[in-house]
Amino acid sequence: MRLRGIQGSACALLFIAAASTCFAQLFPVSQDAAAKVITMTGQVSVLRDSQPWALNAGDLVQSQQVILTGPDGYAKFQTSDGSTFEVYPSSNVIFRKNPGSLHDLLDLFVGRVKVHIQRWGGQPNPNRIMTPTAVISVRGTIFDVSINDDDETTIVSVEEGSVEVRHALRPGASKIVNAGESLHVHKDEPLAKGSIDKNELAHRIVRALGDAAYRLAISPTGHVGGIVIPGGGGGVSTGQGHPPPPPPTPPPAGTPSGPSTAPPS
Repeated sequence: MRLRGIQGSACALLFIAAASTCFAQLFPVSQDAAAKVITMTGQVSVLRDSQPWALNAGDLVQSQQVILTGPDGYAKFQTSDGSTFEVYPSSNVIFRKNPGSLHDLLDLFVGRVKVHIQRWGGQPNPNRIMTPTAVISVRGTIFDVSINDDDETTIVSVEEGSVEVRHALRPGASKIVNAGESLHVHKDEPLAKGSIDKNELAHRIVRALGDAAYRLAISPTGHVGGIVIPGGGGGVSTGQGHPPPPPPTPPPAGTPSGPSTAPPS
C-alpha cells in the first residue's frame, strides 16, 4: 500500500509538470518577463540604478525597467507572445511595472506609444496600458496612446479592434472606443463628459506621415512597410543617398580606344 502511494504521488508530480509545460506552451505570456528591441533609431535607453543605459537592436528590457527616448529616439519592442509596442520621441514608459499582474503591459507617463496586441489563436489576450489619467484595457487590437504635455490629457486612438477606457482619477462608467475613433481623457473632467471623435482617419494620416520619418531613419533604402519613398535612395549607395552614375558612353565604331600609335607628322 505504501509503494502504491509513492507511485501515485510520482504520477501526480509528473502530471503537474506536464500540465505546467502545456500551459506555458499554450499561454506564452506567462513567461513574458522581457521585451526585445526589434528596431530603433536615435537616443533610446533604460534606467539601471537611476542611470540611463543605451539600448541597441536585439537587447532585452526586463519588467519594471523605465524606457526613455530622446527627442530623436524611436524603438519597437516585441514580447514573447508576439505583441509589439512602439515608443516615440521624448517618452517615458515603464514595461510591466507590476510583475505580479501579467496583464499590465505599460505605464506611460510622458510621450506616445503604439501597441499591437496579438490574439492567442483567435482568443482574447487581455492587456492594460496605464497613464496618469486613464486605464486602457485591450484584448487584441492596434491602438495609439499619447499624453498632452500641457494638461496631462490622455488621447486614445484605435486603428483596429476596440478598447475599453476608464478614468484613472475619477470613478465612473467606462467607454468603448472602436476602430476609427479616438477619445480624450481630461485630468479634471469625468469620462462621461468626454466625447468620442469619429474622425480618427484624418488624425491617423497625419501620424502616419510623421511615423514614416522614424522608419525611414531605420531603413535608409527608403522601403517603409513595402512602399518606396521617393528620394529614399535604393540601389548601391554612393554615400549621398543617390544611385551611382551610369557608365560612360562607348566611342563610335572605328575610333581608337587607347592612345594614338600613328607616327608624328
